[in-house]
Amino acid sequence: MDTISAIQRRILRLCGERNITINKLATLAALPPSSVKNILYGRSKGPKILTIKKICDGLDISLIDFFSAKEFEALGPEIK
Repeated sequence: MDTISAIQRRILRLCGERNITINKLATLAALPPSSVKNILYGRSKGPKILTIKKICDGLDISLIDFFSAKEFEALGPEIK
């Protein structure tokens, strides 16, 4: 799994745990729904940390909580 896939899976898992839609997440994060969907559907190849921070704020979690998850534990190097 690569970092983008891990971010996508983490966002989807957090939405599932909270029983919220992607559009609701975008509203909570004060982001356009297209920004969140671009991450989830792979159109954003490198989401900015500020965007992830806004998502975390909308979910009322810290960046540390976001990245301290099983999705990120087995990531290997991106540069080969």
